[in-house]
Amino acid sequence: MAVAADPPLPGEAVKPFTPEKAKEIVMSLQQPAIFCNMVFDWPVLHWNAKYLSEALDGKTIQFRMGIKKKDTAPQFETKCSYVEATLEEFLAWSGGQPTCFSGPFSFYDSSKYWAYADYKYIARLFEDKREKFKDIIWSDFGFSGRNGKESTLWIGSAGANTPCHLDSYGCNLVLQIQGRKRWHLFPPGDTTFLYPTRIPYEESSIFSKVNVVNPDLKLFPMFRKAHAHVITLNPGQVLFVPRHWWHYVESVDPITVSINSWIELDADHRARVEEAITRTLVCAIKSAENPSHVAAWLNPTEVEATSHETNLQYLNKATSAYLDYQKATVSEDRDPSTRDIEKVASSSKKRKMQVNTKPEDCKSLTHEAGLTVVKAQKLQKIPFGVHLLPVLPQPQEASMVGAGAVESDFRDLLSENEGRHFGKLRCTGKQSVMNSDYETLADQTESDSTANSSQMAISTNDLLDCLVNPEVISLVAGLLLEREEV
Repeated sequence: MAVAADPPLPGEAVKPFTPEKAKEIVMSLQQPAIFCNMVFDWPVLHWNAKYLSEALDGKTIQFRMGIKKKDTAPQFETKCSYVEATLEEFLAWSGGQPTCFSGPFSFYDSSKYWAYADYKYIARLFEDKREKFKDIIWSDFGFSGRNGKESTLWIGSAGANTPCHLDSYGCNLVLQIQGRKRWHLFPPGDTTFLYPTRIPYEESSIFSKVNVVNPDLKLFPMFRKAHAHVITLNPGQVLFVPRHWWHYVESVDPITVSINSWIELDADHRARVEEAITRTLVCAIKSAENPSHVAAWLNPTEVEATSHETNLQYLNKATSAYLDYQKATVSEDRDPSTRDIEKVASSSKKRKMQVNTKPEDCKSLTHEAGLTVVKAQKLQKIPFGVHLLPVLPQPQEASMVGAGAVESDFRDLLSENEGRHFGKLRCTGKQSVMNSDYETLADQTESDSTANSSQMAISTNDLLDCLVNPEVISLVAGLLLEREEV
């Protein structure tokens, strides 16, 4: 497990990195790392589940319900059920109190199910208590003005998890507040070994077909080549997840609370074009296959399957924004007077360009990371130590043992310290279990042609997995952008 230096004593409240240095590290890191002793004075550290229950004062939120079982298939969100409940009811249920027998969790045995209030926008949760935003101080990491308004909240019971995926946009800072979470991370170079899929479809998320904690190596043999980085994140620690790193996250303790903030990057401009292409293809093909069966392939985080016309408009806006950004970048590089101007962008990880976006609004999509136009030179040497712990790959043979995998060992790193002791907005209309449709073709079609279709070797999802493979989409985006630049 990750271990860190003891927090400063009263009167010794000196953080190991200045905001400028922390930001330089974040924008230079090419691997996950854990920041220690950077948030010991943040008021948000008091945001445990009991405190939040009182602060939300009876407000209901949506919980995703999953089954505690050892299965080789990922438990995608389309396979889960959902309940609306208060945090008070969640705490009673997770604690096994009798009062929960008649409440919203009454159909779910806490010994057999987990609950996850995931991806909750703090700006919406506390829209009537905006002073709470100041409890989160991302400016300590060099992102001036960033606080709870640009953050999301995650509350879960033991076993609650997010299927393995990568985020198309930005990089990620995650603060653990209560309980522990185990992270399984894989570098972008492992994408092929993780069998990427866009079903279920969600903008900005590419899922893995592999249950990385219990993989089916007969079905997914290339997963043996994946380079797992496994760590347990403890309260008070901040994990940095670089761009396009795959991650599976699971709650270890009975109650976990964490917050995160996605930092937009310049590369997101191109990524939006790629996501627009993907949306257009997935919606067109899957909607044509079975218009009445949208819930089986569309992630509950997506409100609806948008029309082809809307998707093409989105693609055109994304393309225009990228080209405008490219022109602006070239212009600024040529003008020395603008080279030291910091450009700040919007904050949301999943911000989508709206169809009615004006050309002048495109500049607001510029990189929130806030580095100067002339890129800061990467650190000669990342200052790893007791305040910045690298997340290292585990031995190759250990990566196949699932949840019991050996985690990053920082003892060698700490041995030289002279014996010191180191301590999405959910769709509310889907309350029932929704089965994913990628396992067999028979599940995808309910027409008279089912008998003939079931004999086919290639399903619609097989075709889509090839067609919207990240490498293919990147190539298509490049060709499309070249065409528009002519």
